[in-house]
Amino acid sequence: MSSLDPTSLTASLSTFWDDHIVPTLEDYIRIPNKSPAFDSDWEAAGHMDAVLELALAWLEQHPVPGSRVHVGRAPGRTPLILVDCPGDAPGTVLMYGHLDKQPEMEGWDEGKGPWTPVLEGDKLYGRGGADDGYALFASVAALRALHEQGVPRSRVVLVIEFSEESGSPDLPHWMSHFAAEIGDVDLVVCLDSGAGSYETLWSTTSLRGMMAGTLRVDVISEGVHSGDASGIVPGTVRVLRQLLDRIEDGATGRIVIDDLHVEIPPSRIAQAERVGAQLGDDIAGKYPFHEGAGPVPGTPSELILNRTWRPQLAITGADGLPSVRDGGNVMRPYTTLKLSFRLPPTLDADVARRAVAKVFDVPPPYGAKVTVDLSDAAAGWNAPDLAPWLEEALDDVSNTFFGQPALHMGEGGTIPFMGMLHAQFPAAQFVITGVLGPKSNAHGPNEFLHVGYAKKLTACVAALLQRHAAVHSS
Repeated sequence: MSSLDPTSLTASLSTFWDDHIVPTLEDYIRIPNKSPAFDSDWEAAGHMDAVLELALAWLEQHPVPGSRVHVGRAPGRTPLILVDCPGDAPGTVLMYGHLDKQPEMEGWDEGKGPWTPVLEGDKLYGRGGADDGYALFASVAALRALHEQGVPRSRVVLVIEFSEESGSPDLPHWMSHFAAEIGDVDLVVCLDSGAGSYETLWSTTSLRGMMAGTLRVDVISEGVHSGDASGIVPGTVRVLRQLLDRIEDGATGRIVIDDLHVEIPPSRIAQAERVGAQLGDDIAGKYPFHEGAGPVPGTPSELILNRTWRPQLAITGADGLPSVRDGGNVMRPYTTLKLSFRLPPTLDADVARRAVAKVFDVPPPYGAKVTVDLSDAAAGWNAPDLAPWLEEALDDVSNTFFGQPALHMGEGGTIPFMGMLHAQFPAAQFVITGVLGPKSNAHGPNEFLHVGYAKKLTACVAALLQRHAAVHSS
């Protein structure tokens, strides 16, 4: 096997990123291709088609030698790009990314916006660059760099979907449609995850499941004067507070439904302790707390386990509440809350749904009408143990390009595709990584891609592919 020259690789990738990836990501950021869950008219709007054409044109300009591009398109379905890159060594690597985006979100700094690319130093601001529009372009860059150095690699299949932010509803169809083209897979590399810092390579060991829905309380049939009714008519928020107490301890945030908890594997606890010792207060310090505010109590390792293995509830929306300016002295007839649960990686989503629904079987306060919809759910994922060669390779490539070994940590987000892939390729190894480091703020305002970190991550991916080929050729 030809050896890889890290110095040359780093230089060539940096130039390729500056000349061919950053400008394309700026064009990508300008396209408001919100995922179908956030844009019901996505097909008519044409933004997905615009991104698809942007990506295909770029692939034509910067092809992986010998590769073949397949495009999945069907009415009513988001598209899919599959790039089949034949290799010189045994085995097949599947590399994954997506090209749909979260919605705009308020609160962007002056001069920045979701569809306005702004490059400040090493940070490229705008929606979707880091989550994870860069994945296709970085993957191709890594493959081209290996070819330039004459380094053998195994066959690589790039899978780029367009509905991940909606829970990947179209992905099972395309995976089945292209099953013959994909074939068997022994390593999955996903570039849609997080990084605890920008100082090393991060490997994601688990992903939480999720469950979302609405909780609505109706007390009266129409609004009435608060001066006349308060003290007799119970407010809907009071009823909701009591209902939420059935789910969450209001003082601590702990979920009080036992069936939503799982036993955390000792290996994941050990990883959390190692990362907690490494990052310390930076675990919570990356969040934009107001002055005087701070995180929930706990050691760094406990906070990591809170966001990766323990169930949590967030209220992410509300209906029935007028704005402060428009709120009159009225007892409102109803309030609806949007509930977002994050579930332990190994908890079955249907079990979670039944457990939460069960707490509402008890009659509600004041006989209020309660309507619960928990129709949106996805399972989490716990990675298989790393093969010795892969654990060693991750440390080696991280040492090469970052000067320290890789770190392993669960992530709080959900990527439904991982569980599906694990079921489809049960013997495969998984490397889940990404560029969503401190303050990169995916889904929120001021999302940015740390370009310098992305360059090093691309180099790590290239070196990892070389190691994979060497192991499978021995």
